[in-house]
Amino acid sequence: MVGGGWMTVEQNTRREKDLIHPKSVWIQDQVVKFEPKKNLVKLKNGDEITYDYMVLATGVQLRWDMIKGLPEALETPGVTSNYSPLHFKKVIAIFQSGNCIFTFPNTPIKCAGAPQKVCYYGEDIVRSRGYRDKTHFIYATSLPRLFGIEAYLNSLNAIAKSKDIDVRTRHSLVEVDTKNKIAKFELLDENCVPNGKISEIPYSLLHIGPPCSTPPAVRECRELTDEKGWVDVDPQTLRSKHFANVFAAGDCMNTGNAKTAAAVSSHLKTLDKNLTAVLEGKEPPAQYDGYASCPIVVSRSKAILAEFRPDGQRMETTPFNQSVARRHPWYMKRYLMPFLYWRFLVKGRWNGPATIRKMMHLWGLLPKVK
Repeated sequence: MVGGGWMTVEQNTRREKDLIHPKSVWIQDQVVKFEPKKNLVKLKNGDEITYDYMVLATGVQLRWDMIKGLPEALETPGVTSNYSPLHFKKVIAIFQSGNCIFTFPNTPIKCAGAPQKVCYYGEDIVRSRGYRDKTHFIYATSLPRLFGIEAYLNSLNAIAKSKDIDVRTRHSLVEVDTKNKIAKFELLDENCVPNGKISEIPYSLLHIGPPCSTPPAVRECRELTDEKGWVDVDPQTLRSKHFANVFAAGDCMNTGNAKTAAAVSSHLKTLDKNLTAVLEGKEPPAQYDGYASCPIVVSRSKAILAEFRPDGQRMETTPFNQSVARRHPWYMKRYLMPFLYWRFLVKGRWNGPATIRKMMHLWGLLPKVK
C-alpha cells in the first residue's frame, strides 16, 4: 500500500512503547546468543537473562548480503525494494522506458506475494501514465511457477498474461551490476538447485524481493534450529522439538505455512492455549491448522484474497470465489487490515478469521475443508 502510493510510512508507524503491555518488562537490547540448555539468553551489552519459558518471535532478517552488489545497489538510480522504507519511494517514481524487473528469491520470504503485487500495480501505474508500450515488465522468480498455491495460479497466470508481464521461472537473482545496469540470475533446475547457467538481463528499474533468514543469534544456535537455521518446532503445537519450555511464533519457525501476518494471528491463538496449559503442568491441547493468507493486489483497485494452508488446500472465509480479483479485497487490504493489525493483532486481540469461517460453515455458505 505504501509503495503504491495509497498510504504513507507515517500511517504505518507506531511507537514501540505504545504497543507493549504496560505490565511487561521491556528490555531494550539485542539478543546475541541463545543457550537453551542453560535456559538463558545473552544480550549485546553483556547481560545474561534466565528464563523458565521462552517464546521465540524474532521474525526474519532481510539478507541483502546474499546478493552480490547489495545493499549498495539500493543507493543507485533504478534499484529499489518495497521491503525497505528507505528506498520504497523509487517504486512509484516516474518510469518511462526499458526493462522493469521484479525478483523473487530462492529462500523463504516474508509476504511471498509482495514482489508480485508491486509488479502488478507498477504495471497499472505505468499504463495509466501512457508509457506502457515503451516498457517491458519482467517477473523473475526462483519458483517453478508464478504462485505456489494451485487454487489461485490460473487466475494469476491470466492476470499476468493480460498485463503482458514476462514471467520467467527458476531465476534466482545473485548479482546486481549497477555500472552496466544488469541483473544476473542463476538458473535453477526442477529442484530449485542452480544448474550452472547464468542469465543476464539489463534493467531500467529493478525491484528486489530480498532473500530472508532468521537473525544471526537464532540461526547460529544449532540446538534450537533445523539444518537451514529455522526454529525447529512441532508444526501443530508450535513447541520446540528439542526443549519443552520453548515455543515459537511468526516467521522464524520452520512450519510449512506462508510467512504472513495472517498466519501469525493463528499462531497466537495456538500459542496462547498451549503455553497456558504447559504453565499449568498440562500437555499442549491446541493445534495450529496451517492457516495463512495473502491479499494479492493486482491493480490500483482490485485484489485476490488468497487463504490457504501448507498443502495448498483453500481455507477461505467468504462465500465468494476468492480466486477472482475483486474490489472488496482491495478495500479490506487498504482499510480493514491496517486497523486489525494495529488495534488487535500486535496487542494479541486478533486470532484470525477461524471463528468467522466456522460460522460460514454452519450457515452452509462454505464447503468443509478436509
